[in-house]
Amino acid sequence: MLNWTVNRQTNIALEGESEFIIKIHDINDNEPRFTKNPYYARVPEMSEIGASVIQVTATDADDATYGNSAKVVYSILEGQPYFSVDAETGLIKTALPGMDREVKEQYQVVIQAKDMAGQMGGLSGTTTVSITLSDVNDNPPRFTKALYEFRVRESLELGGTVGVLRAMDADIGENAEMEYRVIGSDGPGMFEIVTNKSNQEGVIRLRKPLDFERKRQYSLRVQVENSLVSSRFLAAGPFTDEASVKVIVEDVDEPPVFDRGNYVLEVKEDARRNTVIGSVSAADPDDKRSPVRYSIDRRTDMDRIFDVHAGNGSLFTLKELDREENAWHNITVIATEYSNRVPVYIRILDVNDNAPTFAANYETIVCENAKANQKIQMISATDPDEPSDGHHFFFSLAQEAAGKANFSVRDNKDNTAWILTRRNSYHSLQKSVYHVPVVISDGDFPRQSSTCTLTVRVCTCDRDGNMKLCNAEALTARAGLSTGALVAILLCVIILLMIVVLFAALRRQRKKEPLIISKEDVRDNVVSYNDEGGGEEDTQAFDIGTLRNPEAVDEGKQRRDIIPTESYYNPNPARRPVLVPPRHDNNGDVRDFINQRLQDNDSDPTAPPYDSLATYAYEGSGSVAESLSSLESATTEGDHDYNYLSEWGPRFKKLADMYGGDDSDRES
Repeated sequence: MLNWTVNRQTNIALEGESEFIIKIHDINDNEPRFTKNPYYARVPEMSEIGASVIQVTATDADDATYGNSAKVVYSILEGQPYFSVDAETGLIKTALPGMDREVKEQYQVVIQAKDMAGQMGGLSGTTTVSITLSDVNDNPPRFTKALYEFRVRESLELGGTVGVLRAMDADIGENAEMEYRVIGSDGPGMFEIVTNKSNQEGVIRLRKPLDFERKRQYSLRVQVENSLVSSRFLAAGPFTDEASVKVIVEDVDEPPVFDRGNYVLEVKEDARRNTVIGSVSAADPDDKRSPVRYSIDRRTDMDRIFDVHAGNGSLFTLKELDREENAWHNITVIATEYSNRVPVYIRILDVNDNAPTFAANYETIVCENAKANQKIQMISATDPDEPSDGHHFFFSLAQEAAGKANFSVRDNKDNTAWILTRRNSYHSLQKSVYHVPVVISDGDFPRQSSTCTLTVRVCTCDRDGNMKLCNAEALTARAGLSTGALVAILLCVIILLMIVVLFAALRRQRKKEPLIISKEDVRDNVVSYNDEGGGEEDTQAFDIGTLRNPEAVDEGKQRRDIIPTESYYNPNPARRPVLVPPRHDNNGDVRDFINQRLQDNDSDPTAPPYDSLATYAYEGSGSVAESLSSLESATTEGDHDYNYLSEWGPRFKKLADMYGGDDSDRES
């Protein structure tokens, strides 16, 4: 510390500086303070005396170098006689042996720290220490009862729960984990016991079926023990416990029981209806032994091929069998007191009822330059039957073809045969296709045989026997199209063409104008000739309006298809003539009119070709033959004389023959 005197007015020191040293002495004005409050600690139960628990620490802010103001001493205020504390270090230790967690688990200990080395007048501070006893496996498991009794129905399924056991253990956590086991039983293997890990219960489960009629009660001896055992406590005794279990079986009305799990029966496919093929048997397992009735589950026999006798379980056929169609029948037979089922597998035994046939559709050719005894085709056979020792086929040429055969059959004795030529050279122009009848028979009983025809086609080959050219039918067959297929294709094409032609004809017919425009335009003098017309385009022979108006005639038109002629009919045989009555003085106006119309039509370039039906609306002034129509005629056919028709020339000869002649001829 510095100190000096100065002049206040001048601020000049009046004397020299002086230095003083002042030392402050510490006093005990701070109490000890613990670093934590509270403390937490764990110590195993049953620990020995002096087992360390936790160390506490307190600090004092006073000067530790001056006196005892900062010297701290520890003491225990609460927690005796269980724990103690080291006065200098603050280490807490156990003070009693055998502290049991199951008796008391939590302890509260109060520790004091006092300065001045614990002397009178010193300051102090306290803290709390919470001590928990941790568990050790010092307790064995114990069953709650010495005898357990359970009742269970005999219908209990395998794996079902028979009962639950509960053992108590004062320990906790892994020290309380238990394992159960069956150590004795009067039904070996009937039951097992497993531990439920979530609650440490023992669950008894069924391993074999129960049968009230066979055994009605079971006795078990079960044991429980800890999974983890401490060797430190083994001297106190075994960590296991035992109990007895009684299982009482209760009766259930059970369905009938078949004497087998399934049945396999066999029957030949040629068995007649109502043939017994076997039987099934079931019995009521209950004490009352109720009678059993049998039936077939029709869902497994939809076709009702089999039936069962309701009283004795005999199975028999209702329909004929065919092994090739269905070799196995799997049906279910029901035995009812309530209901029980058993599968029945019926195997249809084979009977040789099918004849062998070719194994493939052979396409065989023979070269024109073939030599005698040349192999041209290997054949084999197939048969839907299944003989027990396998198939044995025999091949031969049919008897009816043996004398005139062009080919022969050689049996290879291995279910195959060769087709051989019997002569040199074949000519496709003479005969392009040969049919070889081959008889195939099997070796089973009764023997079955069939005649199969092999088609051999003649082809042109090179020197090495390679085919160069075959007839059209053979080539078609090799291309994959049969004659039937070609015929079907041709028919389809013809039908399509007919539809197209019919459609075109219908379209053209819609444009054709009717011959008679009005319903009132009826004409009597229409002569019909049974001659073919000019076709679809022959629809406008001439304008009917021009016929009705003779003055309106176009003289300048020229016909395009024929050369006009001056005669009253066209001598050209290619053109059907328009018949005109012969010249008659009294009918000149009609003749002139018709000739004029004929000339007009011949010179008309728009006229249709050849055949046409011309309708004239002009009857003329009269006819020697009078009217040929029967309309409004008061006379009979016999009143008319048609002999004049023979004078009209050869073209009216047919009419003269029909209407001319004597009455006697017509009557005869």
